[in-house]
Amino acid sequence: MFISVCSLIIGERVLGLRPNFRFAFDRKNRGAGWIELKENESFSWKTGYGFFMPPAFSRYEELMDSWPGDYFVPMRPSFLVNVPKGNYVVAVSFTGVEGAAALTVKEGRGRIVLDHAPVRAGESVRGEFAMHVCDGQLKLAWVGEGVRVDAVEITHAPMLPTLFLAGDSTVTDQPSAGYPYTGWGQAIGKFLNAGIAVDNHARSGRSSKSFIAEDRLNRVWKLIKPGDVLVVQFGHNDEKDDERGTEAFSTYKEHLTRYIEGARERGAVPVLVSAMQRRFFEEDGTVKDTHGDYIPAMEELARELEVPYINLAAKSRALLERMGDEPSKALFMWTAPGEYAGLPEGTTDNTHFSEQGALAIAALVAEGIREQDIPVLSACLR
Repeated sequence: MFISVCSLIIGERVLGLRPNFRFAFDRKNRGAGWIELKENESFSWKTGYGFFMPPAFSRYEELMDSWPGDYFVPMRPSFLVNVPKGNYVVAVSFTGVEGAAALTVKEGRGRIVLDHAPVRAGESVRGEFAMHVCDGQLKLAWVGEGVRVDAVEITHAPMLPTLFLAGDSTVTDQPSAGYPYTGWGQAIGKFLNAGIAVDNHARSGRSSKSFIAEDRLNRVWKLIKPGDVLVVQFGHNDEKDDERGTEAFSTYKEHLTRYIEGARERGAVPVLVSAMQRRFFEEDGTVKDTHGDYIPAMEELARELEVPYINLAAKSRALLERMGDEPSKALFMWTAPGEYAGLPEGTTDNTHFSEQGALAIAALVAEGIREQDIPVLSACLR
Protein backbone atom coordinates (compact mmCIF):
# COMPACT_ATOMS: atom_id res chain seq x y z
CA MET A 1 0.00 0.00 0.00
CA PHE A 2 2.76 2.48 0.92
CA ILE A 3 5.72 0.96 -0.92
CA SER A 4 6.95 3.43 -3.52
CA VAL A 5 8.67 3.13 -6.86
CA CYS A 6 11.43 5.36 -5.49
CA SER A 7 11.96 3.12 -2.45
CA LEU A 8 12.17 0.04 -4.67
CA ILE A 9 14.92 1.71 -6.68
CA ILE A 10 17.10 2.02 -3.58
CA GLY A 11 15.93 -1.24 -2.07
CA GLU A 12 17.20 -4.79 -1.94
CA ARG A 13 16.91 -5.67 -5.63
CA VAL A 14 19.16 -2.97 -7.04
CA LEU A 15 21.73 -2.12 -4.37
CA GLY A 16 21.70 -5.46 -2.59
CA LEU A 17 20.77 -3.85 0.72
CA ARG A 18 19.47 -6.05 3.51
CA PRO A 19 17.82 -4.94 6.75
CA ASN A 20 20.31 -4.32 9.55
CA PHE A 21 17.60 -4.99 12.15
CA ARG A 22 14.40 -7.00 12.04
CA PHE A 23 12.25 -6.67 15.15
CA ALA A 24 9.15 -8.83 15.61
CA PHE A 25 6.45 -8.01 18.17
CA ASP A 26 3.82 -10.56 17.08
CA ARG A 27 5.30 -13.60 18.91
CA LYS A 28 5.47 -15.58 15.67
CA ASN A 29 8.49 -17.74 14.96
CA ARG A 30 9.99 -15.73 12.10
CA GLY A 31 13.27 -17.63 11.94
CA ALA A 32 16.90 -16.53 11.78
CA GLY A 33 17.74 -12.86 11.66
CA TRP A 34 14.70 -11.70 13.60
CA ILE A 35 14.80 -10.20 17.09
CA GLU A 36 11.69 -11.08 19.04
CA LEU A 37 10.56 -8.41 21.49
CA LYS A 38 7.68 -8.16 23.88
CA GLU A 39 5.49 -5.12 23.37
CA ASN A 40 7.03 -2.16 25.22
CA GLU A 41 10.07 -4.18 26.36
CA SER A 42 12.34 -1.69 28.15
CA PHE A 43 15.36 -0.22 26.37
CA SER A 44 18.70 -1.78 27.34
CA TRP A 45 22.10 -0.25 26.68
CA LYS A 46 23.46 -3.79 26.56
CA THR A 47 21.33 -4.74 23.55
CA GLY A 48 20.98 -1.21 22.18
CA TYR A 49 17.23 -1.34 21.61
CA GLY A 50 13.87 -1.29 23.36
CA PHE A 51 11.14 1.07 24.53
CA PHE A 52 11.61 4.04 26.84
CA MET A 53 9.33 6.66 28.37
CA PRO A 54 11.14 9.95 29.06
CA PRO A 55 10.68 11.61 32.46
CA ALA A 56 9.42 14.90 31.00
CA PHE A 57 8.80 16.91 27.85
CA SER A 58 11.66 18.86 26.28
CA ARG A 59 11.26 22.63 26.38
CA TYR A 60 14.38 23.81 24.57
CA GLU A 61 14.59 23.68 20.80
CA GLU A 62 18.39 23.92 20.70
CA LEU A 63 18.80 20.76 22.81
CA MET A 64 17.02 18.77 20.06
CA ASP A 65 16.30 16.04 22.62
CA SER A 66 12.56 15.49 22.21
CA TRP A 67 11.53 11.93 21.40
CA PRO A 68 8.72 10.99 19.01
CA GLY A 69 6.54 9.49 21.73
CA ASP A 70 6.43 12.91 23.41
CA TYR A 71 4.31 14.23 20.52
CA PHE A 72 1.17 12.27 21.38
CA VAL A 73 -1.58 12.87 23.92
CA PRO A 74 -1.14 11.00 26.15
CA MET A 75 2.64 10.61 25.80
CA ARG A 76 3.73 7.30 24.24
CA PRO A 77 6.85 5.18 24.80
CA SER A 78 9.50 5.63 22.11
CA PHE A 79 11.19 2.67 20.42
CA LEU A 80 14.95 3.34 20.41
CA VAL A 81 17.63 1.55 18.41
CA ASN A 82 21.31 2.48 18.60
CA VAL A 83 22.63 2.91 15.05
CA PRO A 84 25.37 4.94 13.32
CA LYS A 85 24.30 8.38 12.12
CA GLY A 86 23.03 8.48 8.54
CA ASN A 87 19.96 7.72 6.43
CA TYR A 88 17.73 4.69 6.89
CA VAL A 89 14.74 3.06 5.26
CA VAL A 90 12.25 1.80 7.84
CA ALA A 91 9.35 -0.58 7.24
CA VAL A 92 6.58 -0.93 9.81
CA SER A 93 4.25 -3.91 9.36
CA PHE A 94 0.87 -3.68 11.07
CA THR A 95 -2.43 -5.55 11.13
CA GLY A 96 -5.99 -4.41 11.67
CA VAL A 97 -7.56 -6.29 14.54
CA GLU A 98 -11.01 -4.68 14.67
CA GLY A 99 -13.16 -2.36 12.61
CA ALA A 100 -11.78 0.42 10.44
CA ALA A 101 -8.38 1.05 11.96
CA ALA A 102 -5.41 3.35 11.28
CA LEU A 103 -1.82 3.80 12.43
CA THR A 104 0.18 6.99 12.97
CA VAL A 105 3.99 6.79 13.16
CA LYS A 106 6.38 9.58 14.14
CA GLU A 107 10.17 9.54 14.05
CA GLY A 108 12.99 11.59 15.52
CA ARG A 109 11.80 14.92 16.92
CA GLY A 110 8.11 14.33 16.28
CA ARG A 111 8.31 14.11 12.49
CA ILE A 112 5.18 12.52 11.01
CA VAL A 113 5.90 9.73 8.52
CA LEU A 114 2.64 7.78 8.53
CA ASP A 115 -0.54 9.69 9.35
CA HIS A 116 -3.62 7.62 10.11
CA ALA A 117 -2.55 4.98 7.60
CA PRO A 118 -5.70 2.86 7.12
CA VAL A 119 -5.97 -0.89 7.57
CA ARG A 120 -9.03 -3.16 7.61
CA ALA A 121 -9.65 -5.86 10.19
CA GLY A 122 -7.61 -8.93 9.29
CA GLU A 123 -5.55 -7.01 6.74
CA SER A 124 -1.77 -6.62 7.07
CA VAL A 125 -0.02 -3.53 5.71
CA ARG A 126 3.66 -2.67 5.30
CA GLY A 127 4.38 1.06 5.50
CA GLU A 128 7.79 2.31 4.35
CA PHE A 129 9.51 5.63 4.95
CA ALA A 130 13.00 7.09 5.15
CA MET A 131 14.54 8.91 8.08
CA HIS A 132 17.76 10.68 8.98
CA VAL A 133 19.59 9.83 12.22
CA CYS A 134 21.96 12.53 13.43
CA ASP A 135 22.70 11.46 17.02
CA GLY A 136 23.37 7.71 16.92
CA GLN A 137 19.88 6.62 17.93
CA LEU A 138 16.94 5.82 15.67
CA LYS A 139 13.68 6.76 17.40
CA LEU A 140 10.12 5.75 16.53
CA ALA A 141 6.73 5.96 18.20
CA TRP A 142 3.29 4.92 17.05
CA VAL A 143 -0.34 4.89 18.06
CA GLY A 144 -3.48 3.46 16.52
CA GLU A 145 -6.93 2.26 17.44
CA GLY A 146 -7.66 -1.33 16.49
CA VAL A 147 -4.13 -1.85 15.15
CA ARG A 148 -1.34 -4.26 16.10
CA VAL A 149 2.24 -3.44 15.08
CA ASP A 150 3.84 -6.73 14.05
CA ALA A 151 7.35 -5.82 12.97
CA VAL A 152 9.88 -3.05 12.34
CA GLU A 153 12.68 -3.49 9.78
CA ILE A 154 15.56 -1.01 9.60
CA THR A 155 17.95 -0.74 6.65
CA HIS A 156 20.98 1.55 6.54
CA ALA A 157 20.88 3.45 3.22
CA PRO A 158 23.91 5.79 3.17
CA MET A 159 23.44 6.87 -0.47
CA LEU A 160 19.79 7.80 -0.01
CA PRO A 161 19.15 11.46 -0.96
CA THR A 162 18.56 13.90 1.87
CA LEU A 163 16.12 16.80 1.93
CA PHE A 164 17.78 19.58 3.96
CA LEU A 165 15.49 22.29 5.34
CA ALA A 166 16.71 25.80 6.18
CA GLY A 167 14.20 28.18 7.70
CA ASP A 168 12.58 29.62 10.80
CA SER A 169 10.04 28.64 13.48
CA THR A 170 7.35 27.84 10.93
CA VAL A 171 9.58 25.09 9.50
CA THR A 172 11.60 23.83 12.48
CA ASP A 173 11.17 20.71 14.65
CA GLN A 174 9.41 22.27 17.62
CA PRO A 175 10.23 20.90 21.10
CA SER A 176 7.69 18.53 22.59
CA ALA A 177 6.64 20.73 25.53
CA GLY A 178 4.90 23.02 23.06
CA TYR A 179 2.88 20.25 21.39
CA PRO A 180 0.71 20.62 19.29
CA TYR A 181 3.04 23.48 18.17
CA THR A 182 4.49 22.00 14.95
CA GLY A 183 6.66 23.27 12.09
CA TRP A 184 5.75 22.14 8.60
CA GLY A 185 9.18 20.47 8.39
CA GLN A 186 7.88 18.01 11.00
CA ALA A 187 4.94 17.17 8.73
CA ILE A 188 6.47 17.02 5.24
CA GLY A 189 7.48 13.36 5.73
CA LYS A 190 3.85 12.33 5.46
CA PHE A 191 3.97 13.32 1.79
CA LEU A 192 7.32 11.70 0.94
CA ASN A 193 8.00 8.06 0.16
CA ALA A 194 10.99 6.02 1.25
CA GLY A 195 13.22 7.54 -1.43
CA ILE A 196 14.41 10.58 0.54
CA ALA A 197 15.18 11.38 4.19
CA VAL A 198 14.57 14.74 5.91
CA ASP A 199 17.25 16.60 7.87
CA ASN A 200 15.63 19.70 9.36
CA HIS A 201 18.12 22.49 10.17
CA ALA A 202 15.49 25.24 10.52
CA ARG A 203 15.47 27.10 13.85
CA SER A 204 13.08 29.55 15.45
CA GLY A 205 13.80 33.24 15.10
CA ARG A 206 16.28 32.95 12.24
CA SER A 207 16.45 35.05 9.11
CA SER A 208 18.33 34.40 5.89
CA LYS A 209 21.09 36.53 7.41
CA SER A 210 21.29 35.17 10.99
CA PHE A 211 21.14 31.55 9.80
CA ILE A 212 24.40 32.22 7.94
CA ALA A 213 25.94 34.34 10.72
CA GLU A 214 25.44 31.51 13.23
CA ASP A 215 27.26 29.03 10.93
CA ARG A 216 24.08 27.01 10.41
CA LEU A 217 24.45 27.13 6.65
CA ASN A 218 28.07 26.03 7.00
CA ARG A 219 26.77 23.02 8.95
CA VAL A 220 24.57 22.13 5.97
CA TRP A 221 27.54 22.47 3.59
CA LYS A 222 29.49 19.95 5.68
CA LEU A 223 26.73 17.37 5.25
CA ILE A 224 25.14 17.92 1.85
CA LYS A 225 26.13 15.70 -1.08
CA PRO A 226 25.41 15.51 -4.82
CA GLY A 227 21.79 14.55 -5.45
CA ASP A 228 20.50 16.08 -2.21
CA VAL A 229 17.95 18.91 -2.04
CA LEU A 230 18.08 22.17 -0.05
CA VAL A 231 14.70 23.83 0.58
CA VAL A 232 15.01 27.41 1.84
CA GLN A 233 12.20 29.42 3.45
CA PHE A 234 12.92 32.75 5.14
CA GLY A 235 11.09 36.05 5.40
CA HIS A 236 9.28 36.28 8.73
CA ASN A 237 12.40 37.44 10.57
CA ASP A 238 14.10 39.20 7.66
CA GLU A 239 11.28 41.71 8.12
CA LYS A 240 12.31 42.49 11.71
CA ASP A 241 13.87 45.82 12.66
CA ASP A 242 16.89 44.34 14.45
CA GLU A 243 20.23 42.67 13.65
CA ARG A 244 18.40 39.89 11.78
CA GLY A 245 16.77 42.25 9.32
CA THR A 246 17.50 42.47 5.60
CA GLU A 247 16.28 44.70 2.77
CA ALA A 248 13.96 42.81 0.44
CA PHE A 249 15.40 43.66 -2.96
CA SER A 250 19.05 43.93 -1.88
CA THR A 251 20.48 42.06 1.13
CA TYR A 252 17.62 39.55 1.33
CA LYS A 253 18.24 38.48 -2.26
CA GLU A 254 22.01 38.54 -1.70
CA HIS A 255 21.77 36.17 1.27
CA LEU A 256 19.38 33.82 -0.53
CA THR A 257 21.80 33.72 -3.45
CA ARG A 258 24.43 32.21 -1.15
CA TYR A 259 22.11 29.29 -0.40
CA ILE A 260 21.37 28.74 -4.07
CA GLU A 261 24.94 28.98 -5.33
CA GLY A 262 26.31 26.88 -2.47
CA ALA A 263 23.83 24.06 -3.16
CA ARG A 264 24.61 24.06 -6.86
CA GLU A 265 28.38 24.07 -6.25
CA ARG A 266 27.92 20.87 -4.24
CA GLY A 267 25.71 19.12 -6.80
CA ALA A 268 22.50 19.61 -4.81
CA VAL A 269 19.15 21.04 -5.94
CA PRO A 270 18.14 24.40 -4.36
CA VAL A 271 14.44 25.24 -3.90
CA LEU A 272 12.96 28.52 -2.67
CA VAL A 273 9.73 28.58 -0.67
CA SER A 274 8.11 31.89 0.26
CA ALA A 275 6.91 32.59 3.79
CA MET A 276 3.27 31.62 4.29
CA GLN A 277 0.70 34.21 5.26
CA ARG A 278 -0.12 34.91 8.87
CA ARG A 279 -3.73 34.55 10.00
CA PHE A 280 -4.85 38.18 9.80
CA PHE A 281 -8.16 38.84 8.05
CA GLU A 282 -9.50 42.08 6.59
CA GLU A 283 -13.14 43.02 7.16
CA ASP A 284 -14.04 41.73 3.69
CA GLY A 285 -12.76 38.23 4.53
CA THR A 286 -9.49 38.48 2.61
CA VAL A 287 -6.14 37.76 4.23
CA LYS A 288 -3.91 40.72 4.97
CA ASP A 289 -0.41 40.54 3.49
CA THR A 290 2.16 41.21 6.24
CA HIS A 291 5.28 40.38 4.21
CA GLY A 292 5.51 43.41 1.93
CA ASP A 293 8.29 43.20 -0.64
CA TYR A 294 9.83 39.95 0.62
CA ILE A 295 7.52 37.69 -1.39
CA PRO A 296 8.03 39.45 -4.76
CA ALA A 297 11.76 39.75 -4.02
CA MET A 298 12.10 35.97 -3.62
CA GLU A 299 9.99 35.36 -6.70
CA GLU A 300 12.17 37.77 -8.69
CA LEU A 301 15.34 36.00 -7.55
CA ALA A 302 13.88 32.61 -8.48
CA ARG A 303 13.28 33.86 -12.02
CA GLU A 304 16.71 35.47 -12.29
CA LEU A 305 18.59 32.35 -11.13
CA GLU A 306 16.11 29.84 -12.57
CA VAL A 307 15.46 28.19 -9.23
CA PRO A 308 12.37 26.09 -8.44
CA TYR A 309 10.02 28.33 -6.46
CA ILE A 310 6.94 27.49 -4.40
CA ASN A 311 4.72 30.48 -3.65
CA LEU A 312 3.52 29.34 -0.26
CA ALA A 313 2.25 32.85 0.49
CA ALA A 314 -0.30 32.60 -2.30
CA LYS A 315 -1.20 29.00 -1.51
CA SER A 316 -1.67 29.65 2.22
CA ARG A 317 -3.70 32.80 1.54
CA ALA A 318 -6.07 30.80 -0.69
CA LEU A 319 -6.38 28.10 1.97
CA LEU A 320 -7.14 30.58 4.78
CA GLU A 321 -9.68 32.48 2.71
CA ARG A 322 -11.46 29.24 1.78
CA MET A 323 -11.65 28.26 5.45
CA GLY A 324 -12.56 31.68 6.83
CA ASP A 325 -11.60 33.53 9.98
CA GLU A 326 -12.95 31.35 12.77
CA PRO A 327 -12.41 27.85 11.25
CA SER A 328 -8.82 28.71 10.33
CA LYS A 329 -7.91 29.05 14.01
CA ALA A 330 -7.62 25.23 14.03
CA LEU A 331 -4.50 25.52 11.85
CA PHE A 332 -2.74 27.84 14.28
CA MET A 333 -1.74 27.74 17.92
CA TRP A 334 -5.06 28.70 19.44
CA THR A 335 -5.29 26.53 22.55
CA ALA A 336 -7.42 26.84 25.67
CA PRO A 337 -5.89 27.06 29.18
CA GLY A 338 -5.16 23.56 30.44
CA GLU A 339 -5.92 21.93 27.09
CA TYR A 340 -2.31 20.73 26.75
CA ALA A 341 0.06 19.81 29.58
CA GLY A 342 2.92 21.94 28.28
CA LEU A 343 0.73 24.99 27.67
CA PRO A 344 -1.15 25.55 30.96
CA GLU A 345 -2.07 29.16 30.15
CA GLY A 346 -3.21 28.45 26.60
CA THR A 347 -2.03 30.25 23.47
CA THR A 348 -3.34 32.74 20.90
CA ASP A 349 -0.95 32.71 17.95
CA ASN A 350 -1.68 33.64 14.34
CA THR A 351 1.77 32.79 12.94
CA HIS A 352 2.68 29.34 14.22
CA PHE A 353 0.94 26.09 13.41
CA SER A 354 -0.82 23.38 15.31
CA GLU A 355 -0.07 19.85 14.12
CA GLN A 356 -3.22 20.05 11.97
CA GLY A 357 -1.96 23.30 10.49
CA ALA A 358 1.55 21.99 9.85
CA LEU A 359 0.06 19.06 7.94
CA ALA A 360 -2.07 21.44 5.89
CA ILE A 361 0.90 23.68 5.04
CA ALA A 362 3.13 20.68 4.27
CA ALA A 363 0.42 19.47 1.88
CA LEU A 364 0.69 22.82 0.07
CA VAL A 365 4.47 22.43 -0.16
CA ALA A 366 3.99 18.93 -1.59
CA GLU A 367 1.46 20.35 -4.06
CA GLY A 368 4.05 22.93 -5.14
CA ILE A 369 6.70 20.23 -5.57
CA ARG A 370 4.38 18.32 -7.87
CA GLU A 371 3.36 21.41 -9.86
CA GLN A 372 6.97 22.51 -10.35
CA ASP A 373 8.17 18.96 -11.08
CA ILE A 374 11.19 19.64 -8.89
CA PRO A 375 14.15 17.30 -9.58
CA VAL A 376 14.59 14.49 -7.02
CA LEU A 377 11.66 15.66 -4.88
CA SER A 378 8.81 15.14 -7.34
CA ALA A 379 9.88 11.50 -7.84
CA CYS A 380 9.74 10.95 -4.08
CA LEU A 381 6.21 12.17 -3.38
CA ARG A 382 3.70 9.61 -2.14
